[in-house]
Amino acid sequence: MPRIAKELGPLSVEGLTIPGLHPVGGVAGLMLQVSSTGASSWLLRVKVGDKRREIGLGAYPGVGLALARQKAQQTRDDIEAGIDPVLQRAQARQAIVEQQQQEKALAWTFQRCAEAFIKAKTPGWRNAKHATQWTNTLTTYAYPVIGDVLVRNVNFNHITTIIEPHWATKNETINRVRNRIELVLDWATVRKLRSGDNPARWKNNLDKAGLAERKIVGAVTGHRALPAKALHGFLAALQAVPGTSARCLEFVVLTACRSGEARLATWAEFDMQSKTWSIPGQRMKSDRPHNVPLSDEVLALLEALPRMEGTTLLFPGAKEGKPLSDMSLSAVMRRMEVDAVPHGFRSSFSSWCASSTAYPSEVREMALAHAIGDGTVAAYQRSDLFDKRRNLMSDWAKFLHTAPVMGDNVVPMHRAA
Repeated sequence: MPRIAKELGPLSVEGLTIPGLHPVGGVAGLMLQVSSTGASSWLLRVKVGDKRREIGLGAYPGVGLALARQKAQQTRDDIEAGIDPVLQRAQARQAIVEQQQQEKALAWTFQRCAEAFIKAKTPGWRNAKHATQWTNTLTTYAYPVIGDVLVRNVNFNHITTIIEPHWATKNETINRVRNRIELVLDWATVRKLRSGDNPARWKNNLDKAGLAERKIVGAVTGHRALPAKALHGFLAALQAVPGTSARCLEFVVLTACRSGEARLATWAEFDMQSKTWSIPGQRMKSDRPHNVPLSDEVLALLEALPRMEGTTLLFPGAKEGKPLSDMSLSAVMRRMEVDAVPHGFRSSFSSWCASSTAYPSEVREMALAHAIGDGTVAAYQRSDLFDKRRNLMSDWAKFLHTAPVMGDNVVPMHRAA
């Protein structure tokens, strides 16, 4: 048992100003430690098991003499009971750190969830631009309102604050934002970061919030397209334009395909014997494989294309191994001074088919690789109407290559020099 020093009183302790350790008595090993700067603190020297320990009991005079003796005696009693106070404090500090880390991990804001969602989804998106589009729209419309809000606290009022100011003027964009918020909140719910209904859900939720009907404020504006009577003149002018981009655009017109499907087409997808282009599902908007019957005019175009070394692409871009850019076809049309866009030829095809042919709408929609309905047209989807589509695409090519009867309805086209 360590020797207990002479017991000092409060005034005597107050007078201890010389740097060093000063025993104060009352409890064995209790000392006042005075630093060279004049600051003082309590120290208890004890033996825990076979280890000597110096345990701090607080700063003086914040911790007075009486309280220091009380804490020192309690520490000694704990040691007698088999408790290591140093280890106990270390464990308490670790528990606090772990609790803080857990709380921090649970402090998922909406922006943090959105960024995690985008990161997880990006590898599966066919177009790398999707991640940028998600980030840009959420940064513009959602983050200023709910970016720093804990995802578990995002509510209906937050969502209406985001969408109401833009609902009538930017309906298509703001509805995409709403849908993206809904997907992020669903993601957070599955991961137990929030609970309850999704406030960004449209059906039986926001559709009851008194917003103007989407069919009125969100009317879809079609892609700029050429009228059917201008197509022969355009195609004739296009065929006089040299270059890979012009040939790709000609292919788009003849097949009524999407420009991305054409730009990324490879020779392995074409069977010249069966006159068929088989597009794999991963390159289709619907994620389903699509077979395109090829007219004789398309086959002639393909036969005339050069086969480039080092690439399997039909329409390789200027950079080795890279396809044409998504703007290359539009650039051709701008140079031809045509007020339309490549995607508009699908509209031209659809309008011609509906107004000038007797083909059923299901044949037209399948030629465009559109979904054509539910169980009522399941038989069409099983057969995919391939033979009828072959006849349709052959008629389309003949229409494009047949000059209309000259008259007031003929629209002159700029022919390339």
